[in-house]
Amino acid sequence: MDTELARTFLMVAATGNFVAAASRLHVTQSTVSARIHTLETSLGARLFQRGRNGAELTPSGKRFLRHAKNLVRTVEQAHHDVGLPQGFRDVLTLSGRIAVWEGFLPHWVAWMREAAPDVSLRLEIGFEPDIMQGLIEGTVDIGVMYTPTSRPGLMVELLFDETLLLVTSDLARGWPDTGYIHIDWGPEFHAQFSDLHPETGPPALVANIGWLGVQQLLTYGGSGYFPQRLVRRHIESGQLWRVPHSPQFRLPAYMVYPRDSGNATLRQALDGLRELARAEQAHGD
Repeated sequence: MDTELARTFLMVAATGNFVAAASRLHVTQSTVSARIHTLETSLGARLFQRGRNGAELTPSGKRFLRHAKNLVRTVEQAHHDVGLPQGFRDVLTLSGRIAVWEGFLPHWVAWMREAAPDVSLRLEIGFEPDIMQGLIEGTVDIGVMYTPTSRPGLMVELLFDETLLLVTSDLARGWPDTGYIHIDWGPEFHAQFSDLHPETGPPALVANIGWLGVQQLLTYGGSGYFPQRLVRRHIESGQLWRVPHSPQFRLPAYMVYPRDSGNATLRQALDGLRELARAEQAHGD
């Protein structure tokens, strides 16, 4: 079976409609429809029930879901295994938000090099939609992110809670006079921020990456909410200050991985993330 058909099936199942799947796959809707039709003809079963609310899996589609994931994963694993450098027994791919690469995931890489030196690691930076797509297709083994979505066959596990602090480069001028930089930490943060600061108008600067906001503050000044991990050393060195009496926000970080995987390397990698997450949480507290 053509794995491209299986990938298309998985994307429609994940997004719930053909239009969104086409956008994610960078093809036309008619191409998606043709692929699903070919797949249904090949299997002799209807996989999706089309309706006004999108495309829902039929009972046959739900049964095929596991096989499609296994098919894509097997092909990807074959590519990885064939390309393994000599002396390595396995390969594992982790994709995470850039904020968790700052001061957390590099410790996990070091942990894995010590605990499993014969495992080749593929490391990526991504946003939630791309990470989730990789997990669905089987090209990513572990995703670390802030706002995962629930998908069949994937396990979402809380890793640790980030603490978002309001910091400024000029404590004398206060906030928001220093020039507020709004970081897109997700819809929950935005709603909480709007409730607590209804008087604050639309920000002049908006960034989708916390690291980018920190660099802006350090170079040109300003203020913004950032994970304590990212700004801890800058506060200790006197480059940034926490705004007094400002509220904190909780930003959960999750790891997402295949629910039914029996891969020993994956289990070891997850144990390492849990161990480091407990240490990070204790340090933050």
